[in-house]
Amino acid sequence: MVTFTACRSKPEVVVPARATPQEVKQLSDVDNQRDLRLYVTFIEFYRRRVVGVPEPSAASSIIKAALSEALVYYYPVAGRLRELPGGDKLVVDCTAEGVVFVEAHADVRLEEFGTPLVPPYPCVDELICQVGDLRAVVGKPLLYLQITEFRCGGFALALTMCHNIVDAFGKMQLLKCIVDLARGQAAPSVLPSWERHLLVSSAEAASESYQVHNDAKSPPAQTPLMILEEMVTRTFLFGPREIAALRASLPARLAQSATVFELITAAVWKCRTAALEHAPDERVFVLFFTNARGSWKRDPPLPPGFYGNAVFNTTAEAAVGKLCGGPLTYAVQLVHEAKIRMTDEYVRSMLAVLARGERYVNVALDKTFIVTDVSRTGNNLMDLGWAERVGGGGSMAGDIVNRLASAYMSCKNANGEECVMMPISLPELAMERFASQLTAVTKELARSSL
Repeated sequence: MVTFTACRSKPEVVVPARATPQEVKQLSDVDNQRDLRLYVTFIEFYRRRVVGVPEPSAASSIIKAALSEALVYYYPVAGRLRELPGGDKLVVDCTAEGVVFVEAHADVRLEEFGTPLVPPYPCVDELICQVGDLRAVVGKPLLYLQITEFRCGGFALALTMCHNIVDAFGKMQLLKCIVDLARGQAAPSVLPSWERHLLVSSAEAASESYQVHNDAKSPPAQTPLMILEEMVTRTFLFGPREIAALRASLPARLAQSATVFELITAAVWKCRTAALEHAPDERVFVLFFTNARGSWKRDPPLPPGFYGNAVFNTTAEAAVGKLCGGPLTYAVQLVHEAKIRMTDEYVRSMLAVLARGERYVNVALDKTFIVTDVSRTGNNLMDLGWAERVGGGGSMAGDIVNRLASAYMSCKNANGEECVMMPISLPELAMERFASQLTAVTKELARSSL
């Protein structure tokens, strides 16, 4: 794998291009989760369509100007988080203090990152702004953006944002705004909407008790096993052949109805559990997130352009022996049942739990496969015009929780076929076993693992 050191400029503060409202914005009960007090990074890679157009130095200027203009629309992002008395709740003080922008250069060619361009990215920390403590968010800039230009004329955009302000979908919406403006549009394609009050539990609901996990038990408290062992990251591609191989192992009716998400999640959960060699009588979990923007039938619905946190988790559980010893059908059914559990009542129940300041999930890192699906966040819409997007997504960098959560993203394989890429981090020996297990399940995946 190629190695390099980026030469970074001194960080600059970018403020909104024009005057913006000076006010205090309330966060939702979902935004205010203490577990979301951290910074998360997405990286996008671009190749110039014509080398030298625009001039290398102009690319950074274009992105910086677009960022400044985007902050007029997303002006709360230029503010700072403040704690309310008691320290449990945060608000956004819209001060227009600005965000951090860094220009960097690396003596490496885009082609040296590999094809397709997927995590783990070489020297990923060189592409990302230095934020300091990733879990200290109060009083700090809410966005850090680094553009790293490569020797070939290509470049990377690394967007690091406070999770209390945006989820993955909101972050991609903001990045799309920057891309639209950098491409020359007069305004973003999607106008942002704050409306965080729509995800605040009512006083009546917050005073009641709810069973938010239904039949699934909460995973036990964290264990140190996977923190102490050295982790490695690999990405596996699920294209048409792999998905067909998974479907072929199911009964006809389930093979027709199972979604791609259910197939991949069930297979990975089963193989990951076997690779970690838990005792047969232990309980293991899969925890995944559903985007309330489309799945929650709320009245009124969340508006187009909502960029706050709007994902809710659900869990499935199984005994290790039954999950690993049974057919893939069993795992697919468990994942499907957990998905349909995400009803309006379930979401309102979780909002009520959050309003009381309680955690609705505790994660045992070695016994829980954590996954989110961001494969439909509009990567195909991230074209700059003068530069085309060639890859990117989650950085798989940061603290242990960031590295252990797998995010499904879209990409094309060497044959130009649309694929779902699934990065995963495991202890080294477990990774070898996982790859073998996954190959055995699909009969095809050995040729698609990276």
